[in-house]
Amino acid sequence: MSTNEEMSLVEHLGELRKRIMWILLVLVIGMVAGLISAKPIIRFLKNIPPADSISWNVFSPWDALRLYMNFGLAVGILITLPVTLYHIWAFVKPGLRETEQKASIIYIPYAFVLFLAGLSFGYWVVFPMAFYFTSSISKSLDITEMYGAAQYFTFMFNILLPLALVFEMPIVVMFLTKIRLLNPIRLHKFRRYAYMLLVILATVITPPDAISAILVALPLIVLYEFSVFMSRFIYRKQLLQDAEWEREFGPK
Repeated sequence: MSTNEEMSLVEHLGELRKRIMWILLVLVIGMVAGLISAKPIIRFLKNIPPADSISWNVFSPWDALRLYMNFGLAVGILITLPVTLYHIWAFVKPGLRETEQKASIIYIPYAFVLFLAGLSFGYWVVFPMAFYFTSSISKSLDITEMYGAAQYFTFMFNILLPLALVFEMPIVVMFLTKIRLLNPIRLHKFRRYAYMLLVILATVITPPDAISAILVALPLIVLYEFSVFMSRFIYRKQLLQDAEWEREFGPK
């Protein structure tokens, strides 16, 4: 490796470290904001279904603190997400064409919207199904339900966060297609494996019955197909641009 290449690698690593530090700083600020807003958020969630029909308990002196920390982290991640996406874009920006730089930065607000959509879908659709299913099992066994507040929200976050991340799929696919690391041909080849992974995910985060798994798996599969469609749209534009380049300047 030449000296210039070594310097370039060191510069890239230095830039990566600076961007990670910025992300961590925003995460800390977001967590502080989350800790401040945790109480009204928890009280709001406690007064809407399915939580309004149960009484909460704490089973150790640390449970209330754990509850605050979980919400602080969740709000921090939500606030940090746009910043994280921007720094990822800025880090790969030098390797993009000018048109690709302008086109890809508009993905950031859409990624944030999709993350919120995933949280909403998880909370209003998947989480109630899972909660009422587990409650029905307790009632069928004549077991008194006594819920720990920290355990309740841990159960909720374990469902919401994976779904929110999966809902980022279209943006991730579009971005990777834009920087030519992915294309619809590869997505088509991996379709059966993608379907299998999405069905497994739906089965894991929903009650163990076929209807619930199907109700969750279908939107995820539609999301994947939408990702393939958008990748195909971007890929066709890239092929047209490459063909125009070759006509004007010759083969690359």
